[in-house]
Amino acid sequence: MTTQLDALVALIHDVLGADALGAYLHGSAVAGGLRPTSDTDVLVVTARPLRDDERRRLVDGVMAVSGRRAAAGPDRPVELIVVVRDDVRPWRYPPVADFQYGEWNRDDYEEGGLPAREVAPDLALLLTMTLQGDRPLIGPPPSALLDPVPHEDLVAASVAGIPGLLLDLEDDTRNVVLTFARIWTTVETGVIRSKDAAADWALERLPPAERPVLQRARDSYLAGDYRPFDDLHRAVRPHVDIVIARIDAALAARRDRPV
Repeated sequence: MTTQLDALVALIHDVLGADALGAYLHGSAVAGGLRPTSDTDVLVVTARPLRDDERRRLVDGVMAVSGRRAAAGPDRPVELIVVVRDDVRPWRYPPVADFQYGEWNRDDYEEGGLPAREVAPDLALLLTMTLQGDRPLIGPPPSALLDPVPHEDLVAASVAGIPGLLLDLEDDTRNVVLTFARIWTTVETGVIRSKDAAADWALERLPPAERPVLQRARDSYLAGDYRPFDDLHRAVRPHVDIVIARIDAALAARRDRPV
């Protein structure tokens, strides 16, 4: 990972120079430790929006070191997010991401596509992880450039992704099941845990009969594989519905608390 991070830091310096105010490691690397299938997650704070030529150079540079098709050989997938300081400080919701590279869009990038500025509610979660992790790669501590995200905005960002997760449940069962566990723990506690830590937290709060799907997802994630859910297929959606009900109950409890 050190070699990959060195390449990413050099790329950021080369493309953005002094306009890169800070770059920070976040995600699994700072929230419980990297697992075999974890991404390398980096957030960059800039002084201004990127130009199209800079977007192209960043995309080409990240593709060279990211994922199974990296030019130097297979490596961890990279997720690189760029935010403009004035877009996120002072804080407002929903935030705007100036650039987001994700390996899932690689085919589009290879055909000339570029990440564009867009409203990104889940950026509230990524900024919070960045602040909690406090792992600068470039620049000062993240708290010098980023405001803390209010808990209500963390909750809003967490639940905003639920419809999309349900659409992905069949094709990406392991990660979707783990993400629902993470949403539950974030809504209940305000803490963003790693996927396996969120699963452990949720498993402690589920009766034994409701645990097998989440246990399979957690064990597969820790092992770095994609174990099939064939024998549990009929239990997957009922499990997710149970967790959504727990999330809804936590939301209702928050609304009922006196101000």
